[in-house]
Amino acid sequence: MVRIQRGKLLAFCLCVMATVFLLITLQVVVELGKFEGKKFKNSHLKDGRAEMEAEPLHLRPFFKRGGPTLNRKKTLAADGFPIMLWWSPLTGETGRLGQCGADACFFTINRTYIHHHRTKAFLFYGTDFSIDSLPLPRKAHHDWALFHEESPKNNYKLFHQPVITLFNYTATFSRHSHLPLTTQYLEGTEVLTSLRYLVPLRSKNHLRKSLAPLVYVQSDCDPPSDRDTYVRELMTYIEVDSYGECLRNKPLPPRLSNPASMDTDGFYRILAQYKFILAFENAVCDDYITEKFWRPLKLGVVPVYYGSPNIADWLPSNRSAIMVSEFSHPRELASYIRALDQDDRRYQAYIEWKLEGEISNQRLLTALRERKWGVQDVKQDSHIDAFECMVCSKVWDNIRLQEKGLPPKRWQADVTHLSCPEPTVFAFSPLAPRRHSLREMWIPSFQQSKKEAQALRWLVDRNQNFSTQEFWALVFKD
Repeated sequence: MVRIQRGKLLAFCLCVMATVFLLITLQVVVELGKFEGKKFKNSHLKDGRAEMEAEPLHLRPFFKRGGPTLNRKKTLAADGFPIMLWWSPLTGETGRLGQCGADACFFTINRTYIHHHRTKAFLFYGTDFSIDSLPLPRKAHHDWALFHEESPKNNYKLFHQPVITLFNYTATFSRHSHLPLTTQYLEGTEVLTSLRYLVPLRSKNHLRKSLAPLVYVQSDCDPPSDRDTYVRELMTYIEVDSYGECLRNKPLPPRLSNPASMDTDGFYRILAQYKFILAFENAVCDDYITEKFWRPLKLGVVPVYYGSPNIADWLPSNRSAIMVSEFSHPRELASYIRALDQDDRRYQAYIEWKLEGEISNQRLLTALRERKWGVQDVKQDSHIDAFECMVCSKVWDNIRLQEKGLPPKRWQADVTHLSCPEPTVFAFSPLAPRRHSLREMWIPSFQQSKKEAQALRWLVDRNQNFSTQEFWALVFKD
């Protein structure tokens, strides 16, 4: 009997303990539910997308390097900031509060903000700029900003007056852009004057027993500049070592065969052994200057340059590169290079600036000193950061003007912000190799892009959404 009573008492105690535990657990679940409800309400996130409400609070406050940190109270009041909507998903950021000096803006790729009353600017990446989807109708307070550092071959429509003038702000390779990116491939003056990769001329002369005087490394064949046609003709007059996919006649070591190795120390060491590098851009546009030009200068090799017609404005010194445009035919260029190859004194004159560590070009020095972004430097903002902040600051300038009862300042790009002439082809001799290739399509492509630009401008000015069928019908109307 005593055992039975003890058993009942133990069972009763266990039931009481279980009941208390369940009550406590239920209370915890309820409180967690309240907390999660508050957190979701503040974040306005649902499946990674911001919900559209009258005054959405911002999602993940994040400030650019060097910017002041907002306290919790100010962070929760971040809904007063203008919205910069990346129409191209370049950054991949669904929501970020970015600090730009004394100003701050909310940057996002979330297109559900398109109709929000605080959306002030739409940011486009040129390569992704497409007629398939544009933020139309465009409201009077909606600024369009273009970031495009690439060659015209990526999107020819942008290089014509009807389209480039759609944008209020630009960041392009042109010096006339609101944010010039002309030196986007140059880290700074120190890499130009550095002797890290320089091979002494005596050693280069010895290496000439096994190496050609010229080296060519390209894997993007038959671009709009028609560079392969020129180099192919040049090869008939002077020896050229070609390591890339285009006109290859010399293999790279297996460890350097991957295109990703183009910026490695081992690859630089190979190129630095040569006296001359054929530095040919894929397009001929003012201020379009890539690593093809800066790389030989960094390595202590003389660039034989074809590309930007105004490249002389960016040379480290008056005598630091050989301009292909100064020779009427590859035969004359080959003769000049052979003469330099055989005359140490004349060759040395092209690298004297590097040996002395002197850059005399004030335009170049000023551009590097005044740019607000860095290249491969985690301590500085990138050019994308600088672009975002340029737009943010200009939007805030207009907000402050309107607060004073003044009209906003209207910015607009013009044709100098992104302009390239129609591509041309070289035709040196009827005996020159002719073959079907991409080179045959660039001129027709450029000419059609003019029609596309005009059609797009007409549809955008109509200020309502349009279909791709409407667009192409206009392009081929005549």
